[in-house]
Amino acid sequence: MKKILIASMVATLGTQLYAQQHTEHNAAHASAAVSDTVISEQRAALAKNTKDKGFGPQSPRDIDTIEGDNTLDFNSAPPSTEMNLCNIHFHENAEHKGGEFSKYAGNGDGHGYNSGYEYTGTLNDAELTPLAHNVCPSDHGDLEPGDTIEVHYVHSTAKVKPGPTLASCLNEAVKNPQLRVETQVYVLTNDKDALDFKTLTAHGIKNGFHQALNIPNDTGTPIHYDGSTTGPTYNEKGSPFQVTWSVRPKVLKVNIDTLGEWCKGNVFKEDHGHGVRNLVTNPNLLSN
Repeated sequence: MKKILIASMVATLGTQLYAQQHTEHNAAHASAAVSDTVISEQRAALAKNTKDKGFGPQSPRDIDTIEGDNTLDFNSAPPSTEMNLCNIHFHENAEHKGGEFSKYAGNGDGHGYNSGYEYTGTLNDAELTPLAHNVCPSDHGDLEPGDTIEVHYVHSTAKVKPGPTLASCLNEAVKNPQLRVETQVYVLTNDKDALDFKTLTAHGIKNGFHQALNIPNDTGTPIHYDGSTTGPTYNEKGSPFQVTWSVRPKVLKVNIDTLGEWCKGNVFKEDHGHGVRNLVTNPNLLSN
């Protein structure tokens, strides 16, 4: 009985310590966040720099809404099963908003970090247990249990194979391939029984195409829409790439250590979470 009591006290103290650390972590990010004015100025610059230029609909967007006034139409890309997987990367926090990831993380640093959207569900104390090591560290920090990530499985109609960056989706023969991004949001947990990120990103040849073999198919009906490439580079200018998006509304739990192992070596040369582009809210830049 005494051992059980001691174990319970240790677990409680661990949870309290994590809560304190996480609160301090969030407080530090909040104190370093840019003002609403900065984000407003970025949105104004985006509107000015795209006005009457012929840009197509942009991404990311709120997937729970259907409003949009951009009338530039392009043919939707084929199903991903009829295209080549060319790249997999992830963003720290979700770029899209909606479904089970609608909690705003804050304005961040104005360059895409510590912003975006977070998982709105709950995790238990064990899942949130702090790690004694860093996961996917970068100049912008590392990942922790409880963090949200948005994974982009990028596909191209060009004859290409998986590799680093969007450049892997193009080749000398086809400079303007159709692009499709299959999107899944995950929440990171300290749980060995949670999903394995390396399994979720496994790829190989299937029916003659390079394919991501284990994209989840049980996270709700994907929201399909016409958009663009993303990333904070486009906070103040339009993306010229036309992309067909499929964004799944439900979140899955991933074992954070399996993501850490993936970051140590993969064909995509990805080793950290990318920043997020401001949510596109200008109706003139959203598909209808």
